[in-house]
Amino acid sequence: MVVLTSSLNDPDWPDALDKETGVLTYYGDNKRPGRALHDTPRNGNELLSRVFENAHGDSETRRRVPPILIFANTGEWRDVVFLGLAIPGAVDLGSLEDLVAVWKQSDGKRFQNYRARLTILDASVITRDWIRDILARQPHSPNAPKAWLEWVRKGRFKPLLANRSQEYRTKSEQIPSDSEGASVIHAVQEFFAAKPHRFENCAAVLARLMLPDIASLDLTRPSRDGGRDAVGLFRIGRGPASILVDFALEAKCYGLSNSVGVREMSRLISRLRHRQFGIIVTTSYLDLQAYKEVKEDRHPILVIAASDIVELLKLNGHTNAAAVHAWLEREFSQADNVIDVDNS
Repeated sequence: MVVLTSSLNDPDWPDALDKETGVLTYYGDNKRPGRALHDTPRNGNELLSRVFENAHGDSETRRRVPPILIFANTGEWRDVVFLGLAIPGAVDLGSLEDLVAVWKQSDGKRFQNYRARLTILDASVITRDWIRDILARQPHSPNAPKAWLEWVRKGRFKPLLANRSQEYRTKSEQIPSDSEGASVIHAVQEFFAAKPHRFENCAAVLARLMLPDIASLDLTRPSRDGGRDAVGLFRIGRGPASILVDFALEAKCYGLSNSVGVREMSRLISRLRHRQFGIIVTTSYLDLQAYKEVKEDRHPILVIAASDIVELLKLNGHTNAAAVHAWLEREFSQADNVIDVDNS
């Protein structure tokens, strides 16, 4: 078997589990410059490469994939919590997308590491009998979880899904949970403090990071935006079969203690046309009453709050306040009032 452990709090290599989809993003063990991609002490990246290669074959090659048990550190000494039994890949990812060698720079040196996507199976209990079978080199015994055997035999994914019990997020879920995240948001707020309307350019880029399938995005004039800081088109599907959907974006560069309230949200909602959705990007959070009204009335609004901004920046290599400030200087120091993001 293979046992993967993660702290889930490394800002440079942000392992993350999406509990709603059951997809785990896991980075390999070549985390410092000086070695080739597969030249790691425990051969972890070489193992990842071999496991994913076998996972994309037929049932015979999938039988060579060992059970992968995922654990996360609790933060208490050596204590860990079991996250689940995983298989390589995800139901919506192809063989070119689930294991990717990404470039990283540290101390002025560039190097590669793997970013792997795995699926936690709907097998919440792993029996001791199956562990004994695995140790006896019989992992495909009748004691194996059904979801595991179904994937081995048919290649069918059955992820462990966990729907949110409440659709709206609390304040603590929308703002950074640590001082490092707060310093990142402060860097953004401070950069745009003199000219808050220029945050609209940054909000457009953040929306693009959250929704890579945005086809085009145009900022409106600051004094005549009609309640919308930007309008754009979002592509659903691929190739000639795809369709484009209109959306409107509103940007709010607020302090962490200043929430986006009902009045601001009503302004955006009132400007949405039929079959159009909205995006609110804020360096603070959406007030509880406003969030409840959005969800209870089923308004199609995507909320990108402060904690989301921190995660998006981390995923794109901007892991601390200094790195974020350098990125802002590079991308937005000369930004004017109109930006066009066209991915058609």
